[in-house]
Amino acid sequence: MTPAAAIALARERDADLVEIVPNAVPPVCKIINFGKFKYELAKKDKIQKKHQHVSLLKELRFHPNTDVHDFDFKTRHARQFLSDGHKVKATVVFKGREITYKDKGSDLLNRLFERLADVSKIDQTPRMEGRSMVMILAPERKKKVEPKAETKAEQIPEQKPELKSDKKAEEAH
Repeated sequence: MTPAAAIALARERDADLVEIVPNAVPPVCKIINFGKFKYELAKKDKIQKKHQHVSLLKELRFHPNTDVHDFDFKTRHARQFLSDGHKVKATVVFKGREITYKDKGSDLLNRLFERLADVSKIDQTPRMEGRSMVMILAPERKKKVEPKAETKAEQIPEQKPELKSDKKAEEAH
């Protein structure tokens, strides 16, 4: 249809001619109310934003001499953050002369990753940023495990020998 004919048809129906796909050859147009079209587009955008997951960066702060209970407590929090789909920034803050014990900080971060290895992967390896050592963990994508169902081919061989043996037993009698 020519553009002039489409415009005339739209005016006849008291509607607008709206170009839907401008890059197509020929361009795709609809005869609809433009206000309704804009409303439907806004509604679709709102639904898409609603279903979109926003990933946050949660931070856990440690010191090189963090005790076992505190470490376990913060590890549980990190596990919860990762299961919610957030990234976790683990920071070991060095105060004063503690900076000489960088190996304690890296050991602590490695131990944290070992505890969370089942639910996370390293997004950024441990590195120094000023007086703190930082590592970022990202949630691991969950792999869906499908249970194996027995196929018909597996069930048939089990039934056939029983049927044959039953028939042979009947013929023998």
